[in-house]
Amino acid sequence: MTRVDVTVLGAGPYGLAAAAHLNEIRGLELRIFGEPMEFWKSHMPEGMLLRSPWEASHISDPQTALTMEAYGRNIGADIPRPIPLDRFVEYGLWFQRQAVPGIDRRRIARIEKESNGFHLTLSDGDQIRSRRVVVAAGIGPFARWPKLFEGLPSELVTHASDRSDVRRFARKRVVVIGAGQSALESAALIHEAGGAVEVIIRAPDVHWLGWRARLQKLGPIAKLLYSPYDIGPPGVSRIVAVPDAMKYFPRSVQDAFRRRALRPAGARWLVNRFKDIPISKGRFVESAVPIGGKLRIRLDDGSSRDADHVLLGTGFAVDVTRYSFLPSELSRELAQVNGFPKLTKSFESSISGLHFLGAPSSWNFGPLMFFVCGTDFAARRLTRHIATTASRNGSG
Repeated sequence: MTRVDVTVLGAGPYGLAAAAHLNEIRGLELRIFGEPMEFWKSHMPEGMLLRSPWEASHISDPQTALTMEAYGRNIGADIPRPIPLDRFVEYGLWFQRQAVPGIDRRRIARIEKESNGFHLTLSDGDQIRSRRVVVAAGIGPFARWPKLFEGLPSELVTHASDRSDVRRFARKRVVVIGAGQSALESAALIHEAGGAVEVIIRAPDVHWLGWRARLQKLGPIAKLLYSPYDIGPPGVSRIVAVPDAMKYFPRSVQDAFRRRALRPAGARWLVNRFKDIPISKGRFVESAVPIGGKLRIRLDDGSSRDADHVLLGTGFAVDVTRYSFLPSELSRELAQVNGFPKLTKSFESSISGLHFLGAPSSWNFGPLMFFVCGTDFAARRLTRHIATTASRNGSG
């Protein structure tokens, strides 16, 4: 049986960044598993543009050499802004080839705790023993489904993260539910693909981002109010950009920061694309019933729609127990708060040697961990801890 010091589970931005940094630790036996950039390739709408600004879209490496600028120089082309999804995926794959060439594309099927680490079973039955496991498996399993849509056929309702091809909605009547970027951009893409689309939101209006760009004319004052990552409203943006700062605020304030920074919103460059898309505001769905090959949804005002398809842009709700590779006995041992694992300052959970990166770490480190720009803080903090432990113990 193969024995290693550290196993990284997941090959999206957080897994790739962690592996790139951990590779710098001399003598560390490291393995990383997963299909590179899989969620970005297969579970986001084709034609999407990244909401995050340029400064927030670099995957971290130890020398800060594998940036979007470096990728542009490598391919001899300027990267458009906002960044197209396909270009970001290409950048991630280029990053992987440069920094983590030895990736194993198999999946981890099960993680079990042992006295001196973990026993990992791969999807093909191979087994590995690892002293530490870093979970960077992304948000795919956390898609939020309103209960009234559960159990309905996928021909009639899907989540915005289920499939990437919006062309299947050409000449279809589609209802999109949600006021966040994934819902709004999906609606724009469906409209542009020839679908008849309507958006339904609970809020009284759509929250469009873009105040930071408007405040640029204030010069230094804008920099005091907003971090370059542009996550959250004025002031909050500066605080959440420094994950270590979050711990100095009461829990209720931290939670408020996270809600404000992650509130449903759309990039301002979507506004012009919504000129011909109807939005029903301040409404919610009370029932959804399949009728004659369509889905009839009834809203709280008594009106109804017969849709060929309902697309749920209802976001994600972190719950690490939904990771299929975590057996129930391990999940029960894991200290959690509302689905988030409680973590130390080194991203280590209550189960010694088991670390979580990305969105699951946001309860401790704030909303930055939902975004690519959080890879730098997370990868450096994790690597510093493992390097210190390795030098003290002679291994990872």
